Amino acid sequence: MNTLRTGVFSTDLGVVHYQVSKVSSTDAPWLVFLPGLTADSTLFKYQLEAFLGRANLLVWDAPAHGKSRPFPLSFSLADLATWLQQIFLSEGVTEPVLIGQSMGGYLSQVFMQKFPGVARAFVSIDSVPILRSFYSDKDLWLLKHSSSFLSPMPWSMLQAATVRGSATTPLGRENMSLIVKQYAAREYVQLAAFGYRIIAEAIEQASSEGLSVPALLICGTKDRAGEIRKLNQRWSLMSELPIVWVKGAGHNSNVDDPDTVNQAITKFLTSLKGFSFFKETVIGKE
Repeated sequence: MNTLRTGVFSTDLGVVHYQVSKVSSTDAPWLVFLPGLTADSTLFKYQLEAFLGRANLLVWDAPAHGKSRPFPLSFSLADLATWLQQIFLSEGVTEPVLIGQSMGGYLSQVFMQKFPGVARAFVSIDSVPILRSFYSDKDLWLLKHSSSFLSPMPWSMLQAATVRGSATTPLGRENMSLIVKQYAAREYVQLAAFGYRIIAEAIEQASSEGLSVPALLICGTKDRAGEIRKLNQRWSLMSELPIVWVKGAGHNSNVDDPDTVNQAITKFLTSLKGFSFFKETVIGKE
C-alpha cells in the first residue's frame, strides 16, 4: 500500500520526526525532501502526492521544526547531515536524490561534502551555493545578526511579512501561513535567527569544491529572498548547471507552482543513468 508512514529518530538533543514510503520495485529511486528554515514537511505536499508510489520517498521535519519540537538550538548543519545519514541507514535509503528548498539546499550541500558518494543527485529549489566566494563579509555578518532585525518587529507584522516573502500565490501563502502559526513569536524569531547563523557558519567552513553529482537548479522568477535569483543565475553560469525558472513563483516555488516544479524534477531524473523506472511517472497535483 502506497502510503507515508511516520518515523522517529532519537538524538542526544531530541527526537526527529520524518515520513517515509517505499515501493516494491528495486529500480525505484529514493527522493529525499528537505524543507527550508522554519518550514516543515507540508512544504512538499504536492511533490509527495505526485511521486508517491512511483519512487521511495522520505521527508523530514528538521530538528526544531514542525513536529520535531521542542528541540534545543545547539546544533550545526553538519549535525543535521549526520542525523540525516543515520536515518538513511536506519531506513535503508541508498543513493538518494536530495531535494532541498532554501535551507534544505544548504543542508544537501553540507551532506554531500560530509558524506561523499552517498547522494545520487541534487535538486536545489530556491536555494543557493555554500561556496564562500559567493558571499561578502557583510552578507555573513547580516546572517549572523539577523535577530537584531527580526526581534523588534510585531509578531503579526513578522508573520505577514514571512508569508508574503515566501509565496506569491494563494496556495503558497496559505501553506506558509499555516506553518508559521505553529510557532510562538519568540520561538519563531529564535529559530530563524539561529538558522541564519548556522548557515553563515556552514558557508565559512565549507569546502571550496563544487558539486560532484548531477544537479538541477529551480528558482521562482519572483523570489525576493535576499539575492536568490542573482545567485542562482551566477551559480548556473559558473558551474554549468541547468536551471529552471518558475514563472511568477516566489521563494517557495514548489508550492506556488507544483506542476512546473514536478515536471522539472521528473525531466531531470529521467535524464540520469539508471532511472528508467522513473520514466512513466505521472506528474502534477492530484
